[in-house]
Amino acid sequence: STGDLLRAAVASGSTMGKQAEDIMRVGGLVPDDVVIGIIRDRIREEDCRAGFILDGFPRTVAQAERLSALLAETDDSLSKAVILEVPDEALEVRICGRWLHMASGRSYHVRFKPPKSLPQGAEPTSENMRDNETGEPLEQRADDTKEALKKRLANYHESTKPILAHYKAKGLVRTVDASRGPAEVCQNVLSLCGVGPSPVDHRDDAVAAKADAAA
Repeated sequence: STGDLLRAAVASGSTMGKQAEDIMRVGGLVPDDVVIGIIRDRIREEDCRAGFILDGFPRTVAQAERLSALLAETDDSLSKAVILEVPDEALEVRICGRWLHMASGRSYHVRFKPPKSLPQGAEPTSENMRDNETGEPLEQRADDTKEALKKRLANYHESTKPILAHYKAKGLVRTVDASRGPAEVCQNVLSLCGVGPSPVDHRDDAVAAKADAAA
């Protein structure tokens, strides 16, 4: 992800990393030219020769155009823009139920991966949500609330529509049903990237269900 790239660049002490660090230290947004510079440095490394995936970038049409210009310079090209589709309601369940052990990065979920400390059927609190290994209290991110999520989703949809239109015009957009389980979503993404078996297709299941309902 670009966040990982920024942190790695800062840790490496590179020229671009130092620029990013100065901006991040005061809480500013790292400008596109610095992000593009960090991406340029990273994709020149040996492990990117056979290809690479950018997670969460670009987020605006301006960034997409800058990325296209960069790839033209490096004699690369974008092969696909993979969109992970999840209904907003499902995202609310996933995100608002997430609790973290900040020191280790271990994550839990009230419904899908509860800690041992949470009694069945109990409402999660800072008292009964504790890390399995240390027993320390878990925390929720400040923006993992219904109110904050509504704003995040509104901003996402507003910024994503132009990006989708930009890449659809180039025939690059591929969609993955990310409401499925993690293993299936991973398999489908890897398949679209030319790695692993063919994606799982549930359209036949849906047709069969409709036929059963009609009968």
